[in-house]
Amino acid sequence: MTEGVKSYYGREQRQMKDSALKMRDIKKKFRGFTLDIPQLEIPKGFSTALIGENGAGKTTLLNLLAGIRLDYKGEITFFEKWKDAERERETNPVREMIGYTGGGNYYLPNWTVGQAEEVTKLLFEKFDSDKFELLLEQLQIVERGIGGKAKKISELSDGNKMKLMLAGIFARETQLLILDEPASPLDPLMRDVLCDMLRGYIESGGGEKTILFSTHNIADMENVTDYAVIMEHGRVVERGFVEDLKEKYTLVKGESEDAEIAEPALVSISKNHYGFEGLCLTENLNQLAGLDMQTERPTLSQICVAVMRQNSRIRLS
Repeated sequence: MTEGVKSYYGREQRQMKDSALKMRDIKKKFRGFTLDIPQLEIPKGFSTALIGENGAGKTTLLNLLAGIRLDYKGEITFFEKWKDAERERETNPVREMIGYTGGGNYYLPNWTVGQAEEVTKLLFEKFDSDKFELLLEQLQIVERGIGGKAKKISELSDGNKMKLMLAGIFARETQLLILDEPASPLDPLMRDVLCDMLRGYIESGGGEKTILFSTHNIADMENVTDYAVIMEHGRVVERGFVEDLKEKYTLVKGESEDAEIAEPALVSISKNHYGFEGLCLTENLNQLAGLDMQTERPTLSQICVAVMRQNSRIRLS
């Protein structure tokens, strides 16, 4: 990364020096699908978004990293020194250092909020019950006190279930958050609150805390994303610091009569009667010389959609 480029947290982004996660030769096969990642690193001290279509392999990858699935080939290294095999030991520094939220029955439906708190306290040494109860109140999950914590998990809305999971991890001392679609069940206000929580987590770490989250809400989560990894069909098809990606690609807009001429030089294109819009590798802009067009700096959402279109198996025509 070019020195001097500011991240969304006001810190200078530089080339990846330390990694919170390193993956080598990762393979996990299902019927009709293979997760295949020869090499991937997640930078320490930043917030990384994992982006892709449904079925791209995001949840599978996060489950491997969180230790939910161990039936895979390859090697995962945490914080430059602990291998994934550490997860199988009784004394597990990696497990204590990671906060994870995911879908499905994260908490058993018949548990109460209080029982969820007690189980989390038993599993993790650095869990702060006072902080957890404060978060229950601040996030309006249940009313603070014994009566509120008696509410069953099954009685909570999907949004409040996610908020409960978030309260559980933010009440702990961790070095890495692995979050599977944390914004998906949340309302617009809570998504904004979540971004504030994630920014605060990174800022409190002094370059030592890291976030890896998957999302479909790219536009909502762009202001909390330093680094992006785009996946399609179990493969990583693009990665990089957001500011680097915005320099790598350029958004171009032109007249409809020039669309066919421009299309071969573009990563993706959308056309209508009034003109075309597409994403071009900046280094290939010279191929469009002479066309009457405008160029703009793309958003992360525009980059992701274009790269996903280029690699997607979805075809409308």
